[in-house]
Amino acid sequence: MALNKMTIRKIHRFLAPILFLPLVVTVLTGSLYQIALLNQNFDYYWLIQIHKGQWGPLNLQAIYPFLNGIGLLVMVATGLSMWLQTRPNRQLKRRSLN
Repeated sequence: MALNKMTIRKIHRFLAPILFLPLVVTVLTGSLYQIALLNQNFDYYWLIQIHKGQWGPLNLQAIYPFLNGIGLLVMVATGLSMWLQTRPNRQLKRRSLN
């Protein structure tokens, strides 16, 4: 089944706000964890727990990395698909101007 431009845009537009926060939390906590390792006096256990997907009583450690990964792959696939669909139009416009 081929996906048309509007379906791809709808998927991308629907998932982008949902995936934004988990991906940013993962990137920030991973980066802060690496910085925390430089300082041996810092207690970073809570930081790695957030990074892995455990937020207090909500424990998503078993599925959080997979959801993050699948979501990111879908965003990359839909984004690339939209980008590749718009590229030939730009080339045709450039050729017509010359």
